[in-house]
This record gives sequence, C-alpha cells and structure tokens, in this order.
Amino acid sequence: MKAGIVYTSTTPELIETVNTEIRKNLGDEIKLLNYEDPSILAEVRSAGYVTAPAAARLITMFMQAISDGADVILNCCSSVGEAADAAVDIGKYTGVPIVRIDEEMCREAVRLGSRIGVLATLPTTLEPTKNTILKVAREMGHRVTLVDGLIDGAFGLNQEEFKKMLSDKAGEIADRTDVILLAQGSMAYVEELLHTQYGKPVLSSPRFGAAALKKALADKGLAGE
Repeated sequence: MKAGIVYTSTTPELIETVNTEIRKNLGDEIKLLNYEDPSILAEVRSAGYVTAPAAARLITMFMQAISDGADVILNCCSSVGEAADAAVDIGKYTGVPIVRIDEEMCREAVRLGSRIGVLATLPTTLEPTKNTILKVAREMGHRVTLVDGLIDGAFGLNQEEFKKMLSDKAGEIADRTDVILLAQGSMAYVEELLHTQYGKPVLSSPRFGAAALKKALADKGLAGE
C-alpha cells in the first residue's frame, strides 16, 4: 500500500506527528510518499486566499502522487482544504481517494458541542476551517456557533513561545466554548496541555486524518477496519 502525503508547510512537528499517527493506524505495511511545496502556503498567506496558481500546484502534487502509484492521498494543509475538495472527483475517477486531514476532526467537534472555538495562527487557515465546520454541521443537521481564536504573530515561533501564546488565547475563549479545535496540524503537540489546563475537549487533525486515511484504504479493501 502507498499513501501520498501532501504538505504545503514542512514544520518538523507536523511531519513527525502525521507520520506517527499513520503508523499507529496502519503500521509499517504502508509506504509513505511525501510531496512538499511550501511556496503554496506562502502565496496563500501573501494573497489572503487560495490563488489559482497555488491551487494548480496543489493539484499537480495530487496528480504526481497518483502517477507514482499512491492508493490514497492525504492533504495536510487546512488553508487549501477547499481546493482539495475541488479535486475529490478526480480522486473518485482515478480510484485514488483524496482525504483531508481536518474534515473528520470538524465532524467530531460538531458532535461534541454547539459552541466551537477555532484556534489558528493565520486568517487563511481560520476561515477555511470555519467554512468546513459549517459545511459538516449543515450535513449533520446541527446548528453551531463559532468562536474565533486567531493568534496574531504566532506563525513561525519556537515551540515554547508558541505554546505560551496558544495557551493564552485558549484561555480567552474557553468559557465561551464546548470544544476547542486546533486548525493547524502542527499544533497537535499542545492538545493534551490545553485539555488539562481548561477542561475542554481539544481536537487536533493528524489523528483524525490518519484514521480517515485508513478508512479510505479499508473502503478499497486494502486495509482492515
């Protein structure tokens, strides 16, 4: 089995966490094909939205993974999640499902409560994640209220500085939320810390993305449920 793992941000925390979660779900039987293009996220950040060239480069990585024999593709960037949605039909046609790392996390957040706090360091991640929550809530027949937790100036900080800013922002919104969602996969290492500090369910995407990857393979008969 081969999985194409597509990144637009290559922080060590994200790559390590994604790999760890996939191995937990699928062991060593899965071969990981990594594709990275940090210029996509840089262009999205600069423009404030997913530009046509950025979307084209993302989809090019999906196509390369298919050409390289991937059985499934995991898109690891929430900022370009809606562009990944646009490619889902290509995945269906080719028999290579394109899975978003964050969609099942958003569904779980809706299951856990109606007041959902969303922590992000970039507006270009915050807004698409909120859109995804609203989309899945509508599909599930739930009404939700979203509480923004945008952490200005946190992108690119070292772990200790980042952890402090993230914790402070979580504290600002905790009383207004039933569940806190971490919009960027690279935030996963603070999930347990925030849960312990504020007593709220805290969700990060890598474990949900890995489980969705396994399900997509199981649906093809390539992995056990």
